Amino acid sequence: MLQDMEYIPHVPEEMAIKQQLYHFPPYITLAHMFSAPKGWEIKPRALNQYQLQYVVSGIVNYHIEGKDYVTRRGDLLLHRPHERTYVQMVDDEPYVCISIVFHFGTNPFPFESMFNGSHLLGTYLDHKIDKMLLQIVNNYRLPLQSDQMLCQGLLLQILSYLSEDTGNRTNQTMVEKTKAKLILIRNYIANHYQENIQHQDLELISGLSRNYITVKFKQAFGMTPIEFLIWTRIEKAKELAIHSNLSIGEIANHVGYADVHTFGKMFKKKVGSSLSQFCSALVTVN
Repeated sequence: MLQDMEYIPHVPEEMAIKQQLYHFPPYITLAHMFSAPKGWEIKPRALNQYQLQYVVSGIVNYHIEGKDYVTRRGDLLLHRPHERTYVQMVDDEPYVCISIVFHFGTNPFPFESMFNGSHLLGTYLDHKIDKMLLQIVNNYRLPLQSDQMLCQGLLLQILSYLSEDTGNRTNQTMVEKTKAKLILIRNYIANHYQENIQHQDLELISGLSRNYITVKFKQAFGMTPIEFLIWTRIEKAKELAIHSNLSIGEIANHVGYADVHTFGKMFKKKVGSSLSQFCSALVTVN
C-alpha cells in the first residue's frame, strides 16, 4: 500500500493517460482493502491526490495537518492533496481499511464548499456508503470499461451523500428553523415564474429579510432566488420549444418576458446559444 501511494505522479494528466479505462473524471488511482500487519504505520508524508480512508475494523490514529483523529470501525476520513499526514496503530488493535485514491485531473471540484475543511466525515457503519465503498473495491479489480464506469458513478454518489451530511451537520440549526420557509420560497417561484416576482414578494410569504433569504436560499439550493427564477424560466422555455408549436415570442411571453429581445439575450447569456439554435441542435426537421 505504501509503495503504491508514495509514487503517484504529480501531474494529473499523466495518471489519466496511464489509466486506459478512464475517459473522464473522477480518475480512481487506487481502490483496495488493506489489512495492516502488526506494528504498521505510515510516516509523515503528503499525497498528491484525494484519499477516502474508511475503517472496516479496529482502531487507528490519524494525524492530518496537525489535527489528531482516533478512528474506529465505520469512520470515514478525507485527505486532500498535499496535506501532511501520518498514521499510527493503537497498541495491539487490528486495523483493516478501505482506501480510495482519486483525482479530477485539471477539472476543478468544489471540495471546500462541500466539506467545509472537514477531515473526519462521519460514521457510516451499516450505511449505504459502507456497501458502496466495498462495491468500488470489488469492481475496481475487474478489467471491463463498465466496471470502471460503475466505480466512478459510485464514487460520485458517495461524495454527494457525504456533502449532504456535512452540510446538514454544519447548518443544522439553520435548516431546522428555515428549511420549510426556503422550500416555500422555492415552490412559490416555481409556480409563479410567469409573474414579475420581486424580493418583497418573497419577504412577504416567508417573513424573512431580503438579505437573509438571498444567503440562505443559495446555501440550500446553490443559487439565489432570482437565479432560480431565471433558471426555471429557461428550463420551461426549453420544454415549450421542444414540446409545443409556440413561436419564440409566444414562449418568451409564456415564461414572463414581454420583450422577446430581452428574453433572447437572457437565454443566450445563460445557455450559450439562442433558443432557435438550441432547438436545431436537438431536432431535425424533415
